[in-house]
Amino acid sequence: MAEGNGNSAPQKKVAVVTGGSRGIGRGCVVALAEAGFDIAFSYASNKSAADEVEKTVKVFGQDVLPVQADASNPLEAQMLIDKAFEKYGRIDVLVNNAGITRDTLLVRMKDDDWESVIDTNLGGMFYGTRGVAKIMMKQRSGSIVNISSISGIYGNAGQANYAASKAGMIGFTKAVAKELAARGVRVNAIAPGFITTDMTDDLPMEKLLEHIPLKRLGTPEDIAKTVLFLVTCGDYITGQVIQVDGGLVV
Repeated sequence: MAEGNGNSAPQKKVAVVTGGSRGIGRGCVVALAEAGFDIAFSYASNKSAADEVEKTVKVFGQDVLPVQADASNPLEAQMLIDKAFEKYGRIDVLVNNAGITRDTLLVRMKDDDWESVIDTNLGGMFYGTRGVAKIMMKQRSGSIVNISSISGIYGNAGQANYAASKAGMIGFTKAVAKELAARGVRVNAIAPGFITTDMTDDLPMEKLLEHIPLKRLGTPEDIAKTVLFLVTCGDYITGQVIQVDGGLVV
């Protein structure tokens, strides 16, 4: 994963992943590191989990920069981008993965349930993308992948806040893809189905499997492989939403 021109030394490519210490984010960090990317990733509070991810990245021989940052805070979101660019001098990939749920029925949903989910899932993507846009435009290259959800496509009872945030990510993806394409920057979204993370631990598995044609839940690695495809092989793909759901929404 190196590039260079003239007499300049080849330069490794760099990926930034938000929410990279667990679940889908961790899967993306590991897959990108194995593919040869240096990595900067954010984590909210679990330093021990972040330390384990850092060790894993180093096993693959890549440099790694863990940054404790709240995706919903514009200053901290920008800090992640600034630290990554200061250290590596470029950013080739951004995976906007940081997300939370606060599930409850609409009539029981408190203002904070709504605002925290929108601020983290939708706001965090906005802050991160805005932060890398000028860097990637100047490079005339870059790939941004937004981790949305099938909930943002077909909705889900008890997830009005989450579904709204994930649907917003899809609209944002399409708009920004059109804005940045002329500078060689691609923007795509992935809409995972039910993935084995701590967000799905309490779900009724047997009932879920009845509705999934492939008869299994997805794994963080399933999503990470799709991210890797988009950022390394998808040179002519932008503004798209790829559903990785085992056929759940057909």
